Amino acid sequence: MTRRDGRELAADLAFLLPQYILYVTLTLLPFAVALPIIFTDQVDFSDHAVSGVGLDNILSLFRPPLDGRFYAALRRTVIFTLLNYAMVYAFGFLLALALFELKSRLLGLFFTIIYMPWMISGIGLGLLLVMLFSPDTGTVNLALEALGLGSNLINIKQEAALLLVLPLITGWKAAGFNMAIFLGGLLAIPTETIEAARIDGASYLQRVRHIYLPQMVPALVTATVFCLVASFGLFDELVGLGGLYGNPNAEFLSVLIYKLGFSGGRDGTLAQGIAIALVVFLPLLLAAFALTAWQKRRGAG
Repeated sequence: MTRRDGRELAADLAFLLPQYILYVTLTLLPFAVALPIIFTDQVDFSDHAVSGVGLDNILSLFRPPLDGRFYAALRRTVIFTLLNYAMVYAFGFLLALALFELKSRLLGLFFTIIYMPWMISGIGLGLLLVMLFSPDTGTVNLALEALGLGSNLINIKQEAALLLVLPLITGWKAAGFNMAIFLGGLLAIPTETIEAARIDGASYLQRVRHIYLPQMVPALVTATVFCLVASFGLFDELVGLGGLYGNPNAEFLSVLIYKLGFSGGRDGTLAQGIAIALVVFLPLLLAAFALTAWQKRRGAG
């Protein structure tokens, strides 16, 4: 190794070391500490009278009385994830296409305006939904009533309304973030490929399908992984919607984990909360690996 190579290696290590330290201390170490708790009856972090229970905490998720809450929270989370993923493309991808084709001096201003909702806090967004869609006092319900369409048409605390409105609003909030991911993928496409398709007479939809999307696989995979993580980790918005109190329909998996793990034994145990987190984490990890492998196969092809 030459002296120059040594300096470059040292610079690379200096750049990566803080990231690895944070990853180990904030991800791997807590996971290593939490994993043994699953096989105990530990109620909270201050509980020292701990006994081993084997796989009971995992099995309890599929037996009464916890199975009903677990399946309901899982169903809501999965439905929200699917609808939220649709919003990733309805907002982020379509806006990225628009900005990619737009030739204007106001391009930076448009990007800023679209990105601004990403700055709204999750709790603020949940409270905003309550203000807009609450019965009797919600702004949207009052507007619909004034138009003669009926009173109290949307109640955000009902499961159907929550699962339809929440993905729409979170999709609007994350539009700028997802747009940036897709726009990066579009800008990486060689302009020669696009011009050749135009010369060959390909329509715009044909270019999107056969030119844009196949060459945006890394961006598509990145957006998918971020959507999965954000959907299953959704919490602040649910708190604003009353997920911790008064609104059982806002009890997604993240809220259920919090209620079980930090109720001090009133609603469940710390071990049960960690068990749910593990049961959810493993399929998401496998999905991330599958997406990465698919991306590599597409790249190799």
